[in-house]
This record gives sequence, C-alpha cells and structure tokens, in this order.
Amino acid sequence: MTSPRSLFLTCAVLLSPCHVWSSPDWPQFRGPAGDGISDAKNVPVQWSATTSLGWSAEVPGKGWSSPVVVDGRVYLTSAVPDNGGEVSLNAVCFDAATGKILWNSAVLHPEPGEVKAMHKKNTAASPTPIVSEGKIYVHFGHMGTAALDLEGKILWTQTSLKYKPVHGTGGSPAFVGGLLIFSGDGAAEPFVAGLDAASGAVRWQTPRNTTAKKNFSFSTPQPVNVQGKVQVVSPGSGFVASYNPVDGKEIWKVGYGEGYSVVPRPVYAHGLLFLSSGFDAAVLYAIRPEGAVGDATADHVAWTLKKGAPHTPSVVVVEDSLFCVSDAGIASCVDALTGEVRWSERLAGNFSASPVVAEGRIYFQNETGTTHVVKAAKAFELIASNELGERTLASPAVADNALFIRGETHLFKLVR
Repeated sequence: MTSPRSLFLTCAVLLSPCHVWSSPDWPQFRGPAGDGISDAKNVPVQWSATTSLGWSAEVPGKGWSSPVVVDGRVYLTSAVPDNGGEVSLNAVCFDAATGKILWNSAVLHPEPGEVKAMHKKNTAASPTPIVSEGKIYVHFGHMGTAALDLEGKILWTQTSLKYKPVHGTGGSPAFVGGLLIFSGDGAAEPFVAGLDAASGAVRWQTPRNTTAKKNFSFSTPQPVNVQGKVQVVSPGSGFVASYNPVDGKEIWKVGYGEGYSVVPRPVYAHGLLFLSSGFDAAVLYAIRPEGAVGDATADHVAWTLKKGAPHTPSVVVVEDSLFCVSDAGIASCVDALTGEVRWSERLAGNFSASPVVAEGRIYFQNETGTTHVVKAAKAFELIASNELGERTLASPAVADNALFIRGETHLFKLVR
C-alpha cells in the first residue's frame, strides 16, 4: 500500500498545488513533509556537549524558531535587541559545514508594544522559516512576514495582517501552491490567511468563527492530499478545520469544545489526521478527512485518547504506530488505526519540542537539552539519553547526516 506520506511527496505528479522538497534537506518546520520524519542515514545516537559535536555556534539574539537546513546552509530567525532597548527581527544564515554565520539580516523593526505580550517560554522569533525555490520566508505572527533571497536581501515585507496576540506568536506558515498559509489566532477575530509568496499580497483571509471562550492558538497548518486534492488543515481554538488552499474556503471542521492554545502540527497517515485539542485538558484526535464536508464532528472522528496527549509537541507516525510525548514527559506508542495504547513510559524532563524520526529511532528532546533516543517499536526500548547542557524549546532538524539543535544561546551540529 502507498503511504499517505508518499502521496504527499508525490502530489506534484497528481497536479495538486502541494510543494515538494528534496528529502535530504529539512526546509520547514518538522521536515520535508511536515511530519518529523527523515530519510537521513548515519544520524548520531549518542553525544554530549563535548563528544560527537560537529560544531557549536553562538546565535545572536533570542528565538525558538527551529533550524531549517537546505543545500548546506542552516537558517534561523532571532529577535536581536539594540542599545536603545528596541528589537529587530532577523533572519540568520549559517554554513552547515562549519557553523560560520554567512549573513544576518534585520528584516522587521516592530514597535516595542508589539513585542511585549509574551509568555515566559516564548520569544518574538518562534515561528520557523521556510526555504523554497531560492527564497527564505520568515514569519513573525502579528508583527509581519517577509521573503528574502538566499544571500539575505529582503524581497518583500507584509505587515498589514494585524491581530492582538496572547502570549506572543508561535505557529509557522505552510507553503502551498505559491501561497504562504498561516493562522492569526489572537485574542479576538481569529483567522487563517494566504499570502502570495511572490509578492506578499494577501490573497485570502478566512474568519475562524469559533465559539470557544479563548480564541488564541499557535498551530502550524498542514497540507494533506485527500483523494487527489490538497486541503490545508489548521487547528484553532474550539475546532480544527480544513481549507481550500486556492481561496481559503472552509471544507470541513471537527469541534473539540473549549480547547485552546493549540500548538501541535497535525500529522496525516493511513488516511487519518492526528492532532491535539490543546489546553486545558488535551485530547488526541484521529480524524478521517475523506468525504468530510461541513461539520464532521459526529461522523469523522475515528478515535480519541486523553491519557498522555500532548499540549505542545506534535506526534510522529512510523508504520502503524503513533508515538507522542506529553509536556510532562509521558511517552506513548499507540496503534494509529485503533487508538490502543501499546506502551506508555515516563521520560525525564518536560517537553515542548516535537520529536523527529531517523533510521527507526525517535528523538524526544526535553526542555533542558536532553534528548532521549527511543526505538520506534511496539515494545519500549530506550537506546540513549544525551545531554547538551543548554535549555532548548526548538525542535531538531535532521539533515547532512547530522542533527541540528537550537539551544538558548547556541546552535549545535551533532554528528556520528
């Protein structure tokens, strides 16, 4: 059977508006297909702050955007303070072989008030960049979006889509059919929008129309190929909805009550969408998008799981197993088709980063910089626990036979 991930990666052949990247690269949040899975070989299993270290490089400013890696370069965003107390929002490019900063471009200069509404775990530069077709796209939520060429020259900026943030910004865009699609889930009037990637012009903006009491969320949309047509699935407060990427029209939605502050990016496998409903009590949902139209809550939910459901990390699916870790460190293996829990084990630490998979191993990275390497199997097996000694909330990237991990002050390349 052809996997849904393979369908996603070959959707250009099906004439859908989905974008396809080379699998050796890691060009967006959670990798080529946005599902946390890498085809890389010889990825490191054991390391420390002094062993298996290709290099470490100091990162200017602060940010929790995850690294992306394309054609031997690593890209991040960062909020860099100046001597007057103001902040510039920068795009930074590193040489993947040496860690040398190749360029550091100040992209936006927000008003001080736009930066202040911030959760203690957040920064003004938390959304992850996208690299595609010779450009890098950077997003800073309510403060704006921009495109640069790969030498750091600004091509356009878009700052007209304003909304009142709660705890700052977090969700990254998705690149679909020449559009950058992202959510603007702030304190009021939440929306999903599509920007023209060539010019930054707003092509569409669709209201959420949620009845949830708290409107704010931080999820990254996920394009999925359903029966040969691409939909963009975007969780928000109170419900998850699917949108037509061409015009932004809502196709279907599934409600989950008062769930808010939704962070995990959805994953699509075996004809099912897997996503979490957010705070206060997260519920993991498996949803069948095929044939869904309008309110699909009653008929298109395959199963749900409450115990161990993550509020912040996304899930990964390997063969017929779904793996996840709760924010408090409960890692679980679940039958992706039925929701049956195969194992559940506590890993040390609290977790915000989304796990990644390489060579049959799952890399669960906690907030203190320790990565637990677990076998992607139906029986629990902890292979290694590796400490970097630096706080991190960003998700790892897998490329160039290496792991790239962003810490609070450094970017690390780990090699075998």
